[in-house]
Amino acid sequence: MRTLSNSKTNLIEQFIVRYKRVANTSPTIREIANGTNIPRPTVARYLKHLKEQGSITYSGHRNISLLSSVQNSKIENMSVPILGYISCGLPKLAEENIEDHILLPTSIFGEGNFFILHASGDSMIEANIFDDDLVLIKQQNFAETGQIVAALINDEVTLKRFYPEPEKKRIRLQPENSTMSAIYVKQCEIQGIAVKVLKDLK
Repeated sequence: MRTLSNSKTNLIEQFIVRYKRVANTSPTIREIANGTNIPRPTVARYLKHLKEQGSITYSGHRNISLLSSVQNSKIENMSVPILGYISCGLPKLAEENIEDHILLPTSIFGEGNFFILHASGDSMIEANIFDDDLVLIKQQNFAETGQIVAALINDEVTLKRFYPEPEKKRIRLQPENSTMSAIYVKQCEIQGIAVKVLKDLK
């Protein structure tokens, strides 16, 4: 068997834990693949390995269970994918290739589906988001007025504050840079909300 990635193993185990807590049943291989962005054949190979090493019981469709000792340890941390760059200036296509995974403690960041994007540009500097910062995004398709969102516009993604203006039938995407103007769109698809910035101290 090819060498297994610890980050993929953690990601699969944690997805199973979260899915069972919400749905009260096991996920299918397809659901694990869709939820982790790991190809189905790879998920099946990892499940087989986890069964062989005694981390899970697995006997087919919706019958995957982590041993309690493994489950308890996996709740403490979550494996979050780093997806690429997001524009903080003009909207720019976000690269969907997963660069890596990092483990983050759920006790600090909470539970949910998250991903990380590299910030690109200087339109959010007054929100303390600078070029090449890592921005933690909680995946959801809605936002409150004034939240910083990852917004998809015509296949391009940008990071801005979200201000719906229904009376004008438009949405204002506001930069956090007093030298820049707002972006106005009729609609956009919210990919998630920014919850943390991960950066080195200087």
